[in-house]
Amino acid sequence: MPPASLVPRSSPRPDDRGSLSLGPAARLLGVDPDTLRRWADDGRVEAWTTPGGHRRFARRALERIATTRAAASRPLSSLGATPERLSRAYRRSYGASDSAATSPALDDTQRDAYRRDGRLLVEALVAHLDADPADDAARVRTEARAALLVDDFAERLAAGGTSLTDSVGRFVAARRPFLAEIAAIGRRRALDPARLATLYEDASGLLDRLLLRLIATHQAHHE
Repeated sequence: MPPASLVPRSSPRPDDRGSLSLGPAARLLGVDPDTLRRWADDGRVEAWTTPGGHRRFARRALERIATTRAAASRPLSSLGATPERLSRAYRRSYGASDSAATSPALDDTQRDAYRRDGRLLVEALVAHLDADPADDAARVRTEARAALLVDDFAERLAAGGTSLTDSVGRFVAARRPFLAEIAAIGRRRALDPARLATLYEDASGLLDRLLLRLIATHQAHHE
């Protein structure tokens, strides 16, 4: 995500010695040069062009942005959103959901498998939310890991006789406490509203996609 404190592009300053070229500037921010070039083209980061046609960035402005990014990119686990804590909320939702009462009874082995996979799914969700928005590969990788877990979850529910309605009910019941924990952590840690809104939006969007995946996989089992 582009830094919140980005500043508009300034007018050329060829005498400014506190400047960096594209490569060093990108390394200072920890982003890909193409990302920084795009930010500059969008006027989101201070930059100018030398008479020779080379792009330059003000070091002080980049250092301020780097500081802001570091503060805003603390992983969820360091804020209290550990997989253990979220997994407990995730599991509690199944015990309290109405769909659990109407689903076929689970033996200890099945229950342990659901708990294990639930924890793995939470870990994948947290990893996805903690991934750098500029790192497309990491986000694709973590979402794919979550999708495989949901596929397996849907297959086992369908094979065990749980209806699609009850399967969706289980998933929806589990997402509520997960999102509630994200919001609660944001309030306790006084997260910047923009960061919290982005986290909540990313989490909701991912869970929506996973729910559609669960529905498709469950339906495919009966075709």
